[in-house]
Amino acid sequence: MKIAVIGTGGVGGYFGGRIARAGHEVTFVARGAHFKAIRENGLQVKSINGDFAIKPAKTTDNIRSLSPVDLILLGVKAWQVREVAQQLKEVVADTTAVMPLQNGVMAAEELTDVLGNKYVIGGLCRIISKIESPGVIAHSGLDPYVAFGELDNRKTERIARIKALFDSAGITSQIAEDISADLWTKFMAICVSGLLAVTRSRYGTVRELKETRQMINDLLGEVHQVALQSGIRLEPGIVEKTMVLIDSYPFGSTSSLTRDVMEGRPSEIEYQNGTVVRLGTQFGVDVPVNRFIYNCILPMEMAARAKTNLESKRSN
Repeated sequence: MKIAVIGTGGVGGYFGGRIARAGHEVTFVARGAHFKAIRENGLQVKSINGDFAIKPAKTTDNIRSLSPVDLILLGVKAWQVREVAQQLKEVVADTTAVMPLQNGVMAAEELTDVLGNKYVIGGLCRIISKIESPGVIAHSGLDPYVAFGELDNRKTERIARIKALFDSAGITSQIAEDISADLWTKFMAICVSGLLAVTRSRYGTVRELKETRQMINDLLGEVHQVALQSGIRLEPGIVEKTMVLIDSYPFGSTSSLTRDVMEGRPSEIEYQNGTVVRLGTQFGVDVPVNRFIYNCILPMEMAARAKTNLESKRSN
């Protein structure tokens, strides 16, 4: 299969790297110093499961330069999806499948708004990874995993081909029985990232302190209630199971949103706790913990985006 990875960060770089290592043709889309390092030195992946490198690595910094591919793995930030979707209109072929792997539950809808239902499949992943330095991806926690499926949960031929692709690359994957439920299940856990950002702490600290552990539990309960009101069928005991999952994370680990907020970069807060707040309002569900987290991060988010816009204008 021919694959394009758009957004060669911790997620796209790791999974795309594994697929390229298995012998498939992968084009990595990256920007700036990261793009230059991959072009000149290949893509390096440091992993708790074993390091590897893709050298040479096929890369570009221009989405519109992509030739038709069978699968696009979309690893950009959630707030970049709509912009990227407009560019994808020029490169998708009739047989192209676009799999978003963003945190949150809005990416597939935003893609279908632009591309239509034909091209988009649902996807999610679990991994703790990041760009360590230009051209270098560091995987530091969790057994990497991908779940995916047609948005209407049909078991199609292209879904079977993608499963075979992941199997060939040694990537643990699963065809979802209900991809919307799986997305919301992950969404519950990832919304804890905002609490880590507000407290400027890591998972281990927040989950072991009685007061913040209760906040985690309350936060998860709020997301659960919003999911139910949205018509999502989540498995019984999902709040308790999500807490067990959070307890399994490495003590010193964080998330991409947490790191972005703490380091003054634009974050996915609108697509995480912000989404809970908006849907809570829509469905009449009170979400005080998520609202508190969202409102606390919002001033920092506005400052980060203003800084980014100013730097962009200066560079142009």
